[in-house]
Amino acid sequence: MTTALNADATPTAPGRPLRADSRSEHLSFGRVLRSELIKLTTLRSTWWSLGITALLAVGISLMIASAVESSRASAAEVGATFDYAAVTAIVAPMQFTMLVAGIFGAMAITGEYSTGMIRSTLTAEPRRGTVLIAKAVTVAALLIATTVVSSLVAILVTAPIFGDSGIDWSDPAGSTIPLLYSLLAMASFGLLGLGFGFIVRNGAGAIAATVGVLFVLPIVTNMFVMGGEAWQWVVDLGKYLPMSAAQVLTTPGSEDIGTAIVSLLAWPVAALVGGWLILRTRDA
Repeated sequence: MTTALNADATPTAPGRPLRADSRSEHLSFGRVLRSELIKLTTLRSTWWSLGITALLAVGISLMIASAVESSRASAAEVGATFDYAAVTAIVAPMQFTMLVAGIFGAMAITGEYSTGMIRSTLTAEPRRGTVLIAKAVTVAALLIATTVVSSLVAILVTAPIFGDSGIDWSDPAGSTIPLLYSLLAMASFGLLGLGFGFIVRNGAGAIAATVGVLFVLPIVTNMFVMGGEAWQWVVDLGKYLPMSAAQVLTTPGSEDIGTAIVSLLAWPVAALVGGWLILRTRDA
């Protein structure tokens, strides 16, 4: 007795239809975002970076608050005032935490290039723009969450020091708005580092570029103040650097807010667009 077999038949699981082409399917953006969040939150360097950011923010805020209150009595004798001192104490540590944020953004991608994980990432999700956006959203979200927590803690621990001269929440321009701009600034610093990471693909190089833009360039441009009017244009260019823009936005009563917002956002956007172009045209 013989049995005729169909060579072209492919066994399938009962009740499970065949898929025409599984390669045509892509991961949803939500799944890509979740995978990027898992990758970052399972790294010890992530928690070290975010922890240092929070500790610096709270510690420096405490130091500034104590210094302000200790000098308030003597300053009052000469007519000096400390308007918005409580808000300034909360946002001032950004001048130091910006470096940690930028380095965190750079390490978020350069670590994948150094270990070769980027190949697995792009194999699972070939749409490289989706990978870049998901990683950018993850980096920004983690930095914003860390800044929110550290700011709340700093507000709580400095409130007893300032007493009645603390933050006036009835004045949004001198309280809520500068604090919200500090969240935007920290996210921008991290995204700038991420963009340099995609461009350079090397940890040391990306960190050097990030520190150069955030920390070194403001110092260099300010040095040209000694050059007089002939070099004033260099000093004026320094106003468009990320840190200068962030200082304008987080200082209550500042003017030219629109220019500062554009300057703050233009740097990370330009870096991420450059990283996206390189990611599309070069192999991982």
